[in-house]
Amino acid sequence: QVQLVESGGGLVQAGGSLRLSCAASGRTFSNYAVGWFRQAPGKEREFVASIGWRGIGTYYADSVKGRFTISRNNAENTVYLQMNTLKPEDTAVYSCAAGGTYAGKMASPYYWGQGTQVTVSS
Repeated sequence: QVQLVESGGGLVQAGGSLRLSCAASGRTFSNYAVGWFRQAPGKEREFVASIGWRGIGTYYADSVKGRFTISRNNAENTVYLQMNTLKPEDTAVYSCAAGGTYAGKMASPYYWGQGTQVTVSS
């Protein structure tokens, strides 16, 4: 069993940066790929980025490529999402999820966090 808790969301101006954290409990966390997803009001949840187990490989949505960086520290059971050059359209609830082994779009993660709000003002 893996439990995920996100933190680091907040309000930032366009062009600014935020770093989200996804802290996990459960000794099997390092065996899973971890991804970030986001859902804006009135829109479907969309994939943002993922990283493979033990940090092998990363995968990004085209909309964030070059601006966001995903990383993980398995010793601390934490995955990070560094978000730079934020835009108003990045405003959403960001959630992390774990499942599978390799980075990809993560169609069916096993575990989900509750989410953290990111708001980017223009």
